[in-house]
Amino acid sequence: MEKNKDLLENFKTAIASTAKSLSNIEGIEVVFGDQNIKADNKTIKLPDLKDVNNVINYTKIRALADSEALKFRFSNLEILKLNEPQGKISKKLYSIAEKIRCEKLGSIEFKGIKKNIYNFYQDKIEKLDFNKDEDKIFEAFENYLRVNILEIKNNKNTDKEFKIYKKSIDTKLKKNLQALNKTIEDQHKFNSLISSLITEMDIEENFADQQQEAENKKEKNDSKNDEKNQKTSDQDKDDQEMSVDVGSPHIDEHTEDNSSESETVEIEDANNTTIKRKKNISQLGDKKYKLYTEQFDEIVKAEELETEQELNRLREVLDQQLLQLKNFISKLANKLQRKLLAIQNRTWSFDLEEGILDTSKLTRIIMDPFNSLSFKKEKDTDFKDTLVTILIDNSGSMRGKPISVAAICADILSRTLERCSVKVEILGFTTKHWKGGSCREKWMNSGKPANPGRLNDLRHIIYKSADTPWRQSKKNIGLMLKEGLLKENIDGEALKWAYNKMQKRKEERKILMVISDGAPVDDSTLSTNTSDYLEENLKNVVKWIETNSKIELLAIGIGHDVTRYYKKAVKIADVQDLGDVMINQLTDLFTVKPKDKTIH
Repeated sequence: MEKNKDLLENFKTAIASTAKSLSNIEGIEVVFGDQNIKADNKTIKLPDLKDVNNVINYTKIRALADSEALKFRFSNLEILKLNEPQGKISKKLYSIAEKIRCEKLGSIEFKGIKKNIYNFYQDKIEKLDFNKDEDKIFEAFENYLRVNILEIKNNKNTDKEFKIYKKSIDTKLKKNLQALNKTIEDQHKFNSLISSLITEMDIEENFADQQQEAENKKEKNDSKNDEKNQKTSDQDKDDQEMSVDVGSPHIDEHTEDNSSESETVEIEDANNTTIKRKKNISQLGDKKYKLYTEQFDEIVKAEELETEQELNRLREVLDQQLLQLKNFISKLANKLQRKLLAIQNRTWSFDLEEGILDTSKLTRIIMDPFNSLSFKKEKDTDFKDTLVTILIDNSGSMRGKPISVAAICADILSRTLERCSVKVEILGFTTKHWKGGSCREKWMNSGKPANPGRLNDLRHIIYKSADTPWRQSKKNIGLMLKEGLLKENIDGEALKWAYNKMQKRKEERKILMVISDGAPVDDSTLSTNTSDYLEENLKNVVKWIETNSKIELLAIGIGHDVTRYYKKAVKIADVQDLGDVMINQLTDLFTVKPKDKTIH
């Protein structure tokens, strides 16, 4: 028994010595088991070893020790953090990629390491038991990189298990594998590239979409089982949730022409193929407001509307306009950042046993040396857990200077807020056609029924998602300057769309900033309904969000006063006015605690 114990300790000592040497970090420690020591830049933490006769455990511990030590040897934490993507899942995939990069470098330099890691992974892959799809995605991603970077070979069962994921990963990574392998020795280039590729996979949003589709499918099946009872139940629920006051918004039933196919919109799935999904309209709207059909509506990413070459050209045009304001923008960004970061840690905890010495209490020590020293610490606020969605009017009336100002606003705000760890989403809204498009044609072919409701094809554009860094989306913002993109504007439904996207997010603080040049206008809709049809809908939607939601709503009118629609609104005539307006409005929002409202 004593002999086995000595053998185990000798083995641990050998593993620790090898790991320390391999890490190339002076003073690094290696600990085994569940000790109360956190892994940091001076500690390698490994699982405990108990069974001295278990060869598999030895293989595992050697491989893990090698892998952890290689991360210390080849990975710079500052560079790693600099390029880290947003989103819990994306961050884990990014970490897996960096681990494999380090293992590749170690395998080139130390042949024994390559064998240890290869044997351990082959044993692991044969015993994999997937219980969660999320876990399977991580394993599939790691396997994909190991096959293409570490050059391991899969057996048929493993290939079959990961087949569906491999196809999706291939779409983004296959054409970049050569570039990834070439940048193995340059951490910054490798991290930057893999971060961009992971972000482009939109893994976070795809999970949300899949979850929503599953919920919609379940609802549809439930509806088939008892359509009449379900309809009554849903209506009762709506009445309870929306009983705010007289005139408060309600969802209304579609016109008779609204078939089931008209309740879908086109979106992109993980493989960039167009699919149809039931549009998630939240419990807000206008009782009198109707949609003739949603069949031709579109939610589209900016990069799918133009070629990369054209997007780069448009970004250069925007950069030329930004160049004229370079000094102003730099001063604005720095000033805004200083203001926001200043209030990020503006509160203190006093009378602590450790922290920063509280000099205001030193007189107590002088008067009575037996008094203990008093320390203080800054308390973090909820500032970081914030989402800002910028919703931009992409209507024809914004053409020229207004849309340039809007694009510059979005660009400045996105960059500056991102520096302060605030997530930013940039959305745009317009229509696919002038004067109605396919929606109007369908209405005309149906005999032009009276009061058809909204009568145009919506186009909602995602310029930058919340989890995508500005540098990876900056070329998309230039699309706003594209000739022919800007058409009609139906603001009420755009607000619903932005609201629904924000409601799915987990951030505690949510701010919706609308940039517009005035009233909603769509000739096709207004020529077949009352003249204030779209305007009244906008007012009702805004009122509902302001009254019943925790989402804070702010509007910026470019050249027009929009206070008749929004309680909190400002007007700017030029980008030069943006400085004081943005600093004052944003710092007010972050300083004043939002009211406790009930979300429906």
